[in-house]
Amino acid sequence: MAIEEGKAAPAFTLQDTDGNKVALKDLKGKNVVVYFYPKDDTPGCTKEACGFRDLWGDIEKTGTVVLGVSPDDGASHRKFVDKYQLPFTLLSDPDKKVMEKYGAWGEKNMYGKKTMGVIRSTVLIGPDGKVKKHWKRVAKAETHPEKVLEAIQAG
Repeated sequence: MAIEEGKAAPAFTLQDTDGNKVALKDLKGKNVVVYFYPKDDTPGCTKEACGFRDLWGDIEKTGTVVLGVSPDDGASHRKFVDKYQLPFTLLSDPDKKVMEKYGAWGEKNMYGKKTMGVIRSTVLIGPDGKVKKHWKRVAKAETHPEKVLEAIQAG
């Protein structure tokens, strides 16, 4: 299933750092940023997470929910959140089913070698549950949160 702007975002329910279930359907009425990243506490993923953290005041003013999704478990997420004081929710997708639905799991090129892995990508979902913007492959993790904030503010 391809993610298409203007179409309904695929439904999902995943566990947060404390084992609570978070369902996309429960967030209707709000903008939701779902960003997919490979691994907690690695250089690019840390820069991206800290970028969202550093822009949190501006993001929060818009009433937008930010969800970071990786295959890591709740304990790993908890350490990552605590270490960098991340103010948003991290979700675990160990079997990568949600990542597959969102095009965030697949073939990628690592140092000239093709491998299967998490494709760093982000989806901005509107209050109506439809995809407003899809960044299919994020090239610069450290500057990406600024682009997401610009898209949120642009409406």
